[in-house]
Amino acid sequence: MQLHSFFNSSTSWRVRIALALKGLAYDYLPVDIRAGAHRAPDYVDHVNPSASVPALVDGGFHLGQSLAIIEWLDAHYPEPRLVPLEVEARARVLELSYLIACDIHPLNNLRVLRYVQDVLGVTPEQKDAWYRHWIAQGMASVERLLARYGRGPWSFGAEPTLADCCLVPQIANAQRMGCDLGAYPRSLAVYQHAIEHPAFDVARPARQPDYKA
Repeated sequence: MQLHSFFNSSTSWRVRIALALKGLAYDYLPVDIRAGAHRAPDYVDHVNPSASVPALVDGGFHLGQSLAIIEWLDAHYPEPRLVPLEVEARARVLELSYLIACDIHPLNNLRVLRYVQDVLGVTPEQKDAWYRHWIAQGMASVERLLARYGRGPWSFGAEPTLADCCLVPQIANAQRMGCDLGAYPRSLAVYQHAIEHPAFDVARPARQPDYKA
């Protein structure tokens, strides 16, 4: 199994957490998205048509998009399950995961930040304000969901799920960008619990072979 990944990509980070939780070995293949390696013709033509990371290769099977990869891993390597089978529990985990992956992350990923700065011409201060605004909007929604439906040390119970795989990279990146997260105590409590888990620790950016400070 191979994972095409970038150390600081939150989408790649989600998949690394999932692989570590399942105890699956894989070859790490770095893709430097800061240098545009994800748009190289060979990568797009032969690895990931969406020109993004992560991409998982298992035998002759290629798959992009982090949530699709994690659901595929659950289907083929079901222990431990990260997306519950029980209907309501599954819906709750997916609700939070999609909130992060669809509502927060796309507005603040590298290509969007570069576009607003390099093409639209906003100042670095305006770019940072953009980032902080959407983090505040999104994390307020995450916090309300966790306050209403969350339980246990993880987002939804006694074991980690896809929701935690999404939440940890999102909070870490917001912290790295200097966002004030003090208004989200439940989210931070889950984050602090998660980063002490060995699978979350081994998946963090600083532990990856392509890490650059």
